Amino acid sequence: MRRIKLTVAYDGTDYCGWQIQPNGITIEEVLNKKLSKLTGENIVIIGASRTDSGVHAMGNVAVFDTKSPIPPDRFSYALNQKLPDDIVIVKSEEVPSDWHPRYQDHIVKTYEYHILNTEVPDPTKRHNTYFVSYKLDVAKMREAAEYLLGEHDFASFCNIRTNVEDTVRTIYELEVLESECTYARNGHAAGRELTIRIKGNGFLYNMVRIIVGTLLRVGRGFYTPEQVKEILEAKDRQAAGVTAPPQGLMLMQIEYQDILLTKK
Repeated sequence: MRRIKLTVAYDGTDYCGWQIQPNGITIEEVLNKKLSKLTGENIVIIGASRTDSGVHAMGNVAVFDTKSPIPPDRFSYALNQKLPDDIVIVKSEEVPSDWHPRYQDHIVKTYEYHILNTEVPDPTKRHNTYFVSYKLDVAKMREAAEYLLGEHDFASFCNIRTNVEDTVRTIYELEVLESECTYARNGHAAGRELTIRIKGNGFLYNMVRIIVGTLLRVGRGFYTPEQVKEILEAKDRQAAGVTAPPQGLMLMQIEYQDILLTKK
């Protein structure tokens, strides 16, 4: 029996998230079915990050166990022939039989949230950006983001329906990046695209989207940057901003410091 690690990219628009749900199709369900058909075994994958409905990924991670003779690096090619166009296996490789994508000593996850800050929406970006027409003070958003760096109790930035006992997490980086958007007005600048990039050792349910919603309220002037520190210290979900919608969120990468690939 071998354990195979998959790096998975997907457009989450038409899926009810990663984890199998009774009310709709999910990424996990599709991968299980396609892998089972490919190997002739009953495959049940283990995912690293259970992204929500409508959320996208460039680098989610999953593992599965198999007796199939298919070479580890060829699973990606074989699977991509069977998967729908909105799911792609970026890479496949063998890992130790006890390697788990969620339980490692040092894991770093990177998310990006994409915002289209223009007067009118761009219909070609409706599935992977959040359209915001109002003016935003990016400098204040960046100032507010500084208060969230480091290890903190992020209970204020966690959906109340989460069942975790420990709400302490560490954010290593939190950037608010901007670039000019020129898709309209005869090629002249019509606004900008913002990318909120966040890197940490783990994230609570809806944590990134609540952070984004809070930073947007800072950008609009409803909160001062200093109030974000107060929100953090309150440890109360009602103190923070609204949860930003899912389509702007993308899981970019999951890094494992101590992964040791099985030697052939």
